[in-house]
Amino acid sequence: MKRNILIVMCAGLFVVLLDVTIVNVALPSIAADGHAGLSDLQWVVDGYQIALAGLLLTGGTLGDRFGHRRVVLAGFALFGVASAGCALAPGVGALVTARAVQGVGAALLLPGTLAVITRTFPGERERARAIGVWAAVGSAALPAGPLLGGVLIQAFGWPSIFAVNVPIILIIFVAVLRVAPADEPERRPIDLPGTVTGAGTLLVLTYAVIQAGRDGPDWRLFGVAAALLAAFVVIESRREAPMLPLGLLRRPSIAVGTIGSATMNFGINGMMLLITLYLQGVLRLSPMTAGAALLPLFVPLALLSAPFGRLAGRYGPRPVMVAGLVVLAVGMGLLLLVRPATPYLVLLPALAVIGLGAALLTPSVVALAMSDPPPGREGLVSAINNTARQAGGAIGVAVFGAMAGAPGGPRFIGGLHGAAVVAGVAYLGVTALTLTLGLTTRHRPTTPSSERSQTRT
Repeated sequence: MKRNILIVMCAGLFVVLLDVTIVNVALPSIAADGHAGLSDLQWVVDGYQIALAGLLLTGGTLGDRFGHRRVVLAGFALFGVASAGCALAPGVGALVTARAVQGVGAALLLPGTLAVITRTFPGERERARAIGVWAAVGSAALPAGPLLGGVLIQAFGWPSIFAVNVPIILIIFVAVLRVAPADEPERRPIDLPGTVTGAGTLLVLTYAVIQAGRDGPDWRLFGVAAALLAAFVVIESRREAPMLPLGLLRRPSIAVGTIGSATMNFGINGMMLLITLYLQGVLRLSPMTAGAALLPLFVPLALLSAPFGRLAGRYGPRPVMVAGLVVLAVGMGLLLLVRPATPYLVLLPALAVIGLGAALLTPSVVALAMSDPPPGREGLVSAINNTARQAGGAIGVAVFGAMAGAPGGPRFIGGLHGAAVVAGVAYLGVTALTLTLGLTTRHRPTTPSSERSQTRT
């Protein structure tokens, strides 16, 4: 029975995380079929990520309050219905809306899958093994997305990457009903004002950046985003049970680990959008070939994150994190060699170096954030880290898309180079911050169980 629960939870995790990377390969096809512009494509990506980032902490709270099995089932149902909506979307607006609903479903079920596994495997050793499997499945979804997406798009068109989710989610939903036991809910309060102002800040800021790339900056929108952020800070500082206890961010390890996670996805997700558009829009590669061409970026992340996580556990997260940040900066620097007629072999080293940097950085930023959590707040700190990662990715897609413009346009290559410089400088800035942190904090070696529990959502 326990094995079946683990299989079902991991299968659901795989499908949900697959949609994080699979959609990038479909963007040129979506643009061609729906006559969509770059800002529309940015929303196809960010509609999912904003909903996921804005509601991830709330999803965990809802699971605690109403029972994780019930919330996981609701998340799967919503994700499946939204996937059908994506496949049948008559236009880009409907597609973006359905993608946002997908993100809501993902935010409901992602924390719950880990919570169900944790409760199913109460022993420390068996729980560590189960969480290790869960994390490995999540990592495998990242390189599978572009490859599977390229095959499906070339054979059946872009709607197939969403349609394929529907029967799989239906099977998983029935399996959860059969094998996952009900759990006792805990009557925790839900921070609705914090959720609204936090998600609203991310939504308005992303919209402001995307609009700035298309029509020039509208400072009123940036003002609204700033006002929402200020309201969020005030609300969270005054509530008895805030969604995001701001005091946690005063701990240097949590603060820098969270900043590192957000910066990591800011550069990688934003650049992945531009590289995908470059491969298909400039080099004219087919979706399947473009998907295969992205593998050097994702394979190191899937294969090397666990070994690098063990290094972070043995020697401390700071040196591994610094190495990852520097390698990522070098990878972004190699993108400056890209030209309109650059063959793929020139791009390949940059992709491989970025993938290596991501593999170094992913476990180490989590290990740093988790090195000094308050007792009983480990799950919340992990959720904050994952939320920062998704929020950083959404902002990266908005900023880099605004900088580059449409593929093949007069400023695309220059914008790609500018985005690479911005990402590289951001990574070096966090490097300096991390080195400064290392002067005032002590490393506490992580246990094997905590090494294997690092998520790569």
